[in-house]
Amino acid sequence: MDLLASEWIKVRSVRTTWLLAAGTVLVTVVVSLLGISGLMADWRADLPTDFDPTGISFKGILVGQILVATLGAQTFTSEYATGQIVTSLTITPRRSVLLAMKLAVAALVALVTAVVTVVCSFGASQAALGAAGLPTADLADADSVRAVLCAAGYLVLTAVLGVALGAITRSASGALAIVVTVALLVPALAPGLPGIVGDLAGTYWPTTAGQASYATVGTGGLSGPGGLAVMAVFTVWTALAAHLTLRTRDA
Repeated sequence: MDLLASEWIKVRSVRTTWLLAAGTVLVTVVVSLLGISGLMADWRADLPTDFDPTGISFKGILVGQILVATLGAQTFTSEYATGQIVTSLTITPRRSVLLAMKLAVAALVALVTAVVTVVCSFGASQAALGAAGLPTADLADADSVRAVLCAAGYLVLTAVLGVALGAITRSASGALAIVVTVALLVPALAPGLPGIVGDLAGTYWPTTAGQASYATVGTGGLSGPGGLAVMAVFTVWTALAAHLTLRTRDA
C-alpha cells in the first residue's frame, strides 16, 4: 500500500498529468462536435442508412486516445527523464511490483478521465444532433449503455497500453511515436493491404476492434465486449513485454 500511495503522489504532483487529462476531455468533445457539424449539411439531404447517433458521439476518441496514452506513458518516461527511476528501482527492486503499481495508478486516473470524457462527449454530441433535428441516441437503450461503457473501457485500456510502451521505450517521444503508429497509421493503411490480409488487419487490428466496441451499427461481432476483448488481449501482451523489458535491463 505504501508503494501504491507513493506512485499516486508522483502522478498527482506532475502537472502534465492533469493537463493531459483535461486535454483528453476537451479534444474529444471538440473533435466529436466538429465531426457532426462537418457532415450536418449532407445528413439533412440524405441521412446514411448506417447512421449511428451513439457512435458519432465518440468520434473524438480517435484523437483523445493519443493524449490518454501519453498520460499513461509519462508515469515511466518522466522518471527516466529526471533520473528518478534509479531511486524507484532501488526502493522497489522487484520491477514487476513497480510496474503493477504504475499500471494501477494510471488506470485509476484514466478511469476518472474516461468517465468525464465519455459523459461530456456523449451529452454535447446528442445536444448538437437534437438541435439540428437529427436522430439522437436514447441512453435508456441497452446498446447505447453498452457503447458508453465500452468507450470508457477503451480509453482506460489505451492508458494502460501507454504505461507499457513508456516502460519499453523509456522515452516520451518514442512512446508517442508507437502510439500514433498503432492507433492511427496502421488502421489507416491496413484496409489497403491485398486480399484477406487487408480484411483481417482492417477489422481485427487491436485499436480498430476496440473502437468498433462502442459503435452500435455495422460492427458485427466486434461491437461491445468482443472488440474490447481484442484490445484487452493486445494491451496485456504489451504489458507482459514491458515486464520482460524491465527485468532484462538496468535503469
